[in-house]
Amino acid sequence: MENNYSYAEFLKAVGKNSSSLQAEKLLNEIYMDLFLKHIHHEQTKERLMGLIDFALDCRDERVFLLYSERLLKLEEND
Repeated sequence: MENNYSYAEFLKAVGKNSSSLQAEKLLNEIYMDLFLKHIHHEQTKERLMGLIDFALDCRDERVFLLYSERLLKLEEND
């Protein structure tokens, strides 16, 4: 899921001697990669928020701080 697509790769795929099928395939890969990253981010965020809520319910400050810090790091990477 960690594909790094370059503008040069895309231009090569849509070049004059290249088929539009190849360019479409590359675009589909890029969109799929972005979609999967978004889904993974949202699921991780929801899981951390649930764990934070549970820690609050249990009045467990150590666990609350641990998962709050992880959530902040996740949000910083946006």
